[in-house]
Amino acid sequence: MAAEPYVEAASPAGDLPAPFRPGLGIRAGYGLGSLAFGITATVLAGSVLQLYFNQVIGLPAAWVGAAIMATILIDAVIDPLIGRFSDQLRTPWGRRHALMYAAALPSALGVYAMWHAPAGLSPAWLLAFMVAMLLFVRVATSFYEIPSLALAPELAPGYDDRTTLLAWRFVFSIGGAAAMNLILYQVFLREDAANPLGVLNRDRYEAFGVLAAVVIFVAIVVSSLATHSRIRHLHVPSARPQGLREGLRDLKSSLSQPQLVKLLFATLLNGLGGGVYFGLLAYMFLGFWGLKPQELALVLLAPPIGALIALWVVPRLSGRFGKRPFMMACYLGWLLMFVAPYTARYLGLMPPNGSAGVWKTLAGLEVVASTFAYGVHIVLRSMLADAADDVAVKTGLRSEGVLFAAYGVLDKWGQGLGALGAGLILTFVHFPVRIAPGAVEPGILAGLILMAIPVIAGANMVAMVLISQFHLDRAQHERNLAELQRRAAAP
Repeated sequence: MAAEPYVEAASPAGDLPAPFRPGLGIRAGYGLGSLAFGITATVLAGSVLQLYFNQVIGLPAAWVGAAIMATILIDAVIDPLIGRFSDQLRTPWGRRHALMYAAALPSALGVYAMWHAPAGLSPAWLLAFMVAMLLFVRVATSFYEIPSLALAPELAPGYDDRTTLLAWRFVFSIGGAAAMNLILYQVFLREDAANPLGVLNRDRYEAFGVLAAVVIFVAIVVSSLATHSRIRHLHVPSARPQGLREGLRDLKSSLSQPQLVKLLFATLLNGLGGGVYFGLLAYMFLGFWGLKPQELALVLLAPPIGALIALWVVPRLSGRFGKRPFMMACYLGWLLMFVAPYTARYLGLMPPNGSAGVWKTLAGLEVVASTFAYGVHIVLRSMLADAADDVAVKTGLRSEGVLFAAYGVLDKWGQGLGALGAGLILTFVHFPVRIAPGAVEPGILAGLILMAIPVIAGANMVAMVLISQFHLDRAQHERNLAELQRRAAAP
């Protein structure tokens, strides 16, 4: 692919070229890489893991939740090391692409192997297998995801351009996750005469793993190739070797900026709410709402529709009204859409379970809710890219890998705590194991909802309060960008 040239034009600094603006090819190619992350997120989602290891393999729900949390916490410790390694790496393929290419095959093999739990093992050994495979997959995909995310500030230096770039990433991530969810529930786990076991059919999970592994490998390689031409324009770190003490000092300096801390803790709370939600998603939709797996697959088509809407709406509205006010509006819109169906059910306004009106209503609300949710996440990552430039100006360190790894760490910690919370909620309400969703007692399902909804909504609302205190605006970003350009042009 031919390199896209820098655009020479007037700039805020007067004598410096205008920042590079990525074209459609780079935006789409960069976004394609998150297809692998979206598929991996589907495979590692608490909703799927709880079904497979709890309902199919037979491990206790609390064990599954604890295993998910433990592997996320361990991976979260490793992620900053990967980010730091990527920031300092010097190769002919730059500091990001070498790791991205290297992650393709291990990520695919890990996803394939995870669905092949050996038969005849004791519960303790099955738990050990689950922990080992989850940890391997998480670390392998981190070697792609962290360097890939760290490319964003350099691929799109402009204040609004990076929002558009990250919106493309979300479209592929959410679209890939939704497509795999659709294939999983509509094809592999479809409940019909050929598969009367539905979501309890162990062989179908293994077949699904083969498809997921192939798509992940192709997506990583193709996306890395799509941005390969930009390598020669990216920052090259100093050849000066750094010891552990210097590395820890730089890490502390990068992560101690007040604006960044607010975003990172908001990420932790978002992850907590998401971990609980995805850990209980199948239980709520299949049990409380009485959907069949194929109907759930149709509801899960709503997120990619929301992502496409967000791709068009978010860059325009956040550019017009500002990132922070726009994100606040998205938070409130998501909250209203999230609680609406449960409130309507208790008011007697929802269609009865078993009717087509239920999944259609849920799907419609999910489209709107996911549009608001992706508005939050797209702008949050764009803000993080702004904060990375701000850190670079204040500390002199180009540490995008560390910063996005820290973002991933807290998101994963939140998801891990949420996964554990989901398992504890299932245990507390005495949710039965290996039982058809429609046979669960109504009282158990009601208790599940009454515990889950306040936790999910509450965590996100506290995150909203933290983000409302972020004050890095367009004017400050342009000053930061001009300063970084001056430093890059200096001898």
